[in-house]
Amino acid sequence: MPERRHTPRRKFSFYMRVFDDDTQQTVGHLVDVSKIGLRLETPAPLPLAKEYHLYMELTPDVSNKLFMFVTARTKWCKTDEIMPNLYHVGFEIIKMQPDDAEIYQRLIEKYGK
Repeated sequence: MPERRHTPRRKFSFYMRVFDDDTQQTVGHLVDVSKIGLRLETPAPLPLAKEYHLYMELTPDVSNKLFMFVTARTKWCKTDEIMPNLYHVGFEIIKMQPDDAEIYQRLIEKYGK
């Protein structure tokens, strides 16, 4: 299958959990990031085209804030090839506040490989 992605993504080298702001439950953890999206590893499949209000716990090396928030929509969901009890879910970033966008860019630069 040909690559349809226009923005390069980077593997995320730091274990960072991502939470659903509506339920306060862990959705998964970051696997890779790009300027316009992110991929999470999750314990359960997520429905496609659903909008989520997500937040991430931050470390002092990227921000003096404790959390950053993003609204993102699921674009695809696949079973992990090695661990079939895990899922990889791609999200398109829909909305992010300007200060959180700056933090997100620092995360990409610091932890994106």
